[in-house]
Amino acid sequence: MYISDTHLKSFLADAGLVSQKDFDVAEKEAKESGRTVGEVLTSNNDIGEDELRRTYAYILGIPFVALTGTTIKYDTLSLIPEPVARRNNIIAYNHRGDELEVAMLDTDDLAAIDFIKKKTHLKVQARLTDAASIKYALKLYQQSLKDNLGDVIQRETAALEHTSGDGKEEDLKQMAEGVPAVRIVDTLLRHAAAQGASDIHIEPLEDSLLIRYRIDGILHDAMALPKHAAAAITARLKVLSNLRLDEKRLPQDGRFGTEASGERVSFRVSILPTYFGEKIVMRLLRDSISGFTLESIGFHGAALERMHDAMRKTTGLVLTTGPTGAGKSTTLYTLLDIINTPDKNISTIEDPIEYQMARVNQTQVRPEIGFTFANGLRSLVRQDPDIIMVGEIRDKETASLAINAALTGHLVLSTLHTNSASGAIARLLDMGVEPFLLLSTLRVIIGQRLVRKLAPDREQYELSRDEQTRLESVVDAGAVLRTLKEEKIVDKAATWKNIPFYKPKEDGQAPSGYAGRVGIYEVLPVTATIKELIMANASGDKIEEQARKEGMLTMSEDGIFRAAQGVTTIEEVLRVITE
Repeated sequence: MYISDTHLKSFLADAGLVSQKDFDVAEKEAKESGRTVGEVLTSNNDIGEDELRRTYAYILGIPFVALTGTTIKYDTLSLIPEPVARRNNIIAYNHRGDELEVAMLDTDDLAAIDFIKKKTHLKVQARLTDAASIKYALKLYQQSLKDNLGDVIQRETAALEHTSGDGKEEDLKQMAEGVPAVRIVDTLLRHAAAQGASDIHIEPLEDSLLIRYRIDGILHDAMALPKHAAAAITARLKVLSNLRLDEKRLPQDGRFGTEASGERVSFRVSILPTYFGEKIVMRLLRDSISGFTLESIGFHGAALERMHDAMRKTTGLVLTTGPTGAGKSTTLYTLLDIINTPDKNISTIEDPIEYQMARVNQTQVRPEIGFTFANGLRSLVRQDPDIIMVGEIRDKETASLAINAALTGHLVLSTLHTNSASGAIARLLDMGVEPFLLLSTLRVIIGQRLVRKLAPDREQYELSRDEQTRLESVVDAGAVLRTLKEEKIVDKAATWKNIPFYKPKEDGQAPSGYAGRVGIYEVLPVTATIKELIMANASGDKIEEQARKEGMLTMSEDGIFRAAQGVTTIEEVLRVITE
């Protein structure tokens, strides 16, 4: 929204919103900093963001709408998927014929407007609004979807009450393809995707069917359904996943894809017999991961530079470590996305294939027919690859093959289940890998976890003396403070006493005070001194100690760094690190 400074100054002065003196100061500061006058005025608290936005709307002749307290039909609201609405601050609030009115914080966001036009095939009319209106409308998504979900579930489960469930395959197939089962499962999947769930748990209890979602790493109860709905839901999911309907005694695994919340999502399905029936867990996998960068997933400073150095190499082994659900696959896919250029042949062997990537040859292991990581890796090296990604190093054979591939002119990326970066070396040695082979191949080892990010609506506080003491007992507070200063996050004269930290505001935009997750990392480059320690069969603690001397932040220290940036909380970091 371009408005000349002269025009803005004239209007603000005439309206008595900003004094001429304050405007002149802001104008000078804007020229020096390269920001707009409006940004400087709001940062100096000379005018509120919403008041400035109303001013822009008036000057430009764009209608301004306030949505707080208004009723927006769910059918209209849902024309824009919630992730798009939240990301672009755009709300569909009025639909008449072939016209759709949308409220925005920035009507110059032409990419968002164009996306809505293509998705809805409607004429989009942009209106300016304020932050409070956007916040109010985003809450309506959850309430409307919950109400809609409740109506569908109640109606369709009632329709299932008298459905036959005698276990015959024909009956089960008929039940799975019936309208009630289709609507219930479809509504569940849409709801889970809109909530940002990474997993859906469908658990049979003695007298009910419990639905739980894992959101930002934490498992939450979503709803309880009548017990009689279990057979139809299970049958429906088995049909979607191409699993045997009449098999109820053995575990089964499958996969299917669907469209949810405006994006393509794959569901990885695991069915396990339990005492009260078959328990189903579905992992939600967004099919496209392109567009991620190392910065966006949490790398920064020296760790970021070390990662880029490692990826510029044409041979060697790059490992990422951590427990299940630590984001290791996302890190590897992000690295692949960065180096996925037309002059590279990239091949992967995975279990399972979590994301589809263009121009990458992805292979799924099939242990039941003898196609393992080791067998697949043997074949991959005969496919003239430049870069190989091995989903996980689980045994000596796979480790030896991966290291041999790295020795023979390939860049190999893989994962290990260890608690820290330094622990990966001990794990490989335990598998029987010769130390001298590690010296020749290992480039960098990443240890990682995922922490929940604070929602924008949060509470600021400063550490008390006791909290500072407790912090210093957990991490090397001096190293963290030094890094904060080096990366210009805080002033050079800053101390822990005057660095602001934040707590979740549970009555804010997100129910838990958190929204989304980000990685915390330790990046251990295998330097000459680390190689000497490996040859001397040093312990993981000794290797980590040396890496810290050479500038590595541990995961807990990186977590405190992120907390000092206001990205997460100290409590969240400690929860994840001590789990």
